[in-house]
Amino acid sequence: MDRPLRTVDVARAAGYSVQQVRDLERLGVLPPAERGPHGYRAYDPRHVLAARAYRALATAVGPVVARRTMAGLQGAPLAEAAAAVDDLHAQLATERTRTLQALDALGSIRGEPATPSPGSSLTITELADALGVRASTLRHWEAEGLLTPERVGSLGARVYDVPAVAAARVVAALRAAGYGIPALRDVVAALGGLGGTADAEAALRERLERIAARSVALLRAGADLAAVVDNPGRPQPRTPNRHLRTL
Repeated sequence: MDRPLRTVDVARAAGYSVQQVRDLERLGVLPPAERGPHGYRAYDPRHVLAARAYRALATAVGPVVARRTMAGLQGAPLAEAAAAVDDLHAQLATERTRTLQALDALGSIRGEPATPSPGSSLTITELADALGVRASTLRHWEAEGLLTPERVGSLGARVYDVPAVAAARVVAALRAAGYGIPALRDVVAALGGLGGTADAEAALRERLERIAARSVALLRAGADLAAVVDNPGRPQPRTPNRHLRTL
């Protein structure tokens, strides 16, 4: 393409509005455009590639991380830029692994008896040790309405029976998978004891579907990202780019 591209040309090619293209340049997602004699922006195919890569990247990792990534890629050495893209794939893989681990944990909970056996109740210290969390974490979950232990004795010591232990394991599994407190409240409210793990499993399976869609979006961004990263004029290795270090 011999002639410079106008803002409207980039917008049409990338599926954005003219103002969005200007905003993306201002945010550093697109390389700075050259300016003509009258101040008009002059773009080239690199800007279209960067805009398209950002669109798919925003779907895969969210707009905040996508903006930071694209800004960091501009002018970064090849090895550093490629590593930043690799990290995005690794982060999605980690999310998927944690979600699958949470599903496995819920599967084991589902097979446990709903009726406590003698001596099956746990103290807060015992439950914290079993879950690999701090006792203060269990107290926080209780304050957020996620757990309801029994209180026994004159000091009101916390005791967790089988249903309470199961609920704690569900909360721990979902927290490990990245669920926030508000979302957990909805899941725990639907549990209704050990038989309610189906609701938690459904939430995790939906999460796996979303991760899969984000992975496809990241793959879709791949060719455009490769063209952005594989720039013959890219600088030689230097001190790591601070934008990429904070991903």
